[in-house]
Amino acid sequence: MIGAPFPRANPTAESEGARKVALLWTGGWDSTFQLLRLLLLECAEVTPYYLIDEDRGSTGVELRVIKRIKNRLAELWPATRELLQPMQFFSVADVPQNPDITAAFKGILQRRFLGTQYEWLARFCESRAIERIQLCVHRDDKAHAAIENLVACADPRFPGEYELKPEFGGTDEHTVFRYFSLPLFDFTKTQMQAMAEQNGWWEIMQMTWFCHRPTPKGQPCGLCNPCRYAIEEGLGWRIPLSRRLAGEMSREVVKPLKRFARTCWRYARGRA
Repeated sequence: MIGAPFPRANPTAESEGARKVALLWTGGWDSTFQLLRLLLLECAEVTPYYLIDEDRGSTGVELRVIKRIKNRLAELWPATRELLQPMQFFSVADVPQNPDITAAFKGILQRRFLGTQYEWLARFCESRAIERIQLCVHRDDKAHAAIENLVACADPRFPGEYELKPEFGGTDEHTVFRYFSLPLFDFTKTQMQAMAEQNGWWEIMQMTWFCHRPTPKGQPCGLCNPCRYAIEEGLGWRIPLSRRLAGEMSREVVKPLKRFARTCWRYARGRA
C-alpha cells in the first residue's frame, strides 16, 4: 500500500477553508514529495521553512534547487503560485540554546543514533512557539525507529499524519519531537517514487537534492550519510556509479584501515 493520498482535486487558491500547513522543506526527496501532496492533492496553503546551516557544504545547492522547483511548479501548476507561501528563512546559528532539549537529545543518543538536526529543529520550534510543523520522517529513517512506538494519529481527517502521544510527555523523545507532525511516517522512499510516477510528479522529484558534500562537478559525493541512506533505501540510481564505487571503497576499505591505524597508534602510545 502506498499510503493514504488525499482525494485528487484541481488546486485553486480560492478554495474555501483551505488548510494552512507549515512544512520544513529542504528541497530534498521527502519534503518535496510532501509539498506536492499538500499542494496538488489537498490544495493546502503551505508555508515552507528552511533553516540555513552554514556548516553544511550543500546549503547553496539546496537553495538553488528550491528556487528551481518553485519556478517549475508555477509553470506546470499555476495555482501553486498562491498556494505556496513565501519561504521562511532562519539561521541555525541564531537558534537559542535550550538545555532541556539538548539534554533530552543526548539521552536519546545514548540509546540510538539520531541526526543532530533534530536537536536544533526542536530548539528552533521552542524559540518560535511553533507547533505541528510538518517534519518528513519516513519509514527506514533513523528517527522512525526512535519514536515508532510513541506516535498516534492526532486528527482523524488526516489518518496518515502522526504526532507524539501526550502520555509520553517528559520522555526524551517527547521533549525533542513534540513540536512536529509526521505526515510521511508510513512511507518508504520507493513508495514515494511510485506515487510520484503515478501522479505525474516525476520531473519535480528528479530535481530534488540530498547529498551533504557535493563534488566540484555538482554530483552527489557517494560518501556522506545521506548518500549512503539513499543507496540503502533503494535510490542508489541517483548517485553516479563512480561515486557509488568511491563510497563503497571508503566504507569497506579506507575507514576500517583508518580505525585500525588509530587503534595501533593508541596501543603504541600506551606502551610507550
